[in-house]
Amino acid sequence: MKHIVRKPYWDYLKEEQWLNEMSARGFALTDYSWCRYVFADAEPGEYIYRIELLEHWPTHPESMAYIRFLEENGVECVATYMRWIYLRKKASEGSFDVYTDIDSKIKHYQRVNAFFTVLMCLEFGAALINVAGVLAFVLSSEPEFPTVNAICAGLLIVLGLIFVKLGSPIRKMIRRLKKEKTIRE
Repeated sequence: MKHIVRKPYWDYLKEEQWLNEMSARGFALTDYSWCRYVFADAEPGEYIYRIELLEHWPTHPESMAYIRFLEENGVECVATYMRWIYLRKKASEGSFDVYTDIDSKIKHYQRVNAFFTVLMCLEFGAALINVAGVLAFVLSSEPEFPTVNAICAGLLIVLGLIFVKLGSPIRKMIRRLKKEKTIRE
């Protein structure tokens, strides 16, 4: 039976944890699009899920080769969304970690951090444009207050702050991994 769950996630690590909890309850992810998860009934704990941010779009030749490599090693690409890929592997085949060495983990977290940094900059840029519209009104003699600009500015600032908050654990993880790498060297 097919189950559709609409749920927003801002933190991909929490999203990944939730997907594995759903798997433990007997729901296997079969498709994803923005905030829409499609599940099918499965054996509880049949799959282990991982989410990864690719360097390029999934249709890029390097990404396609990488996904093909994963599939040759028993990893199924369940869904793609923008540069994010949703991966799963049968739990009976053992543990499933996409990155096994510190350097590749650091590189992945840096890619995720850069992704959120770009989003944050775009959010703040759009917010500034809206704030400029509000200020232009205040300084002029326009008859109507630009309510839409004020609301958009507020929402964009809140979204930007969410992205800043999300980036913080990622940056902490990068620092922790770099410290661990220097200790091992």
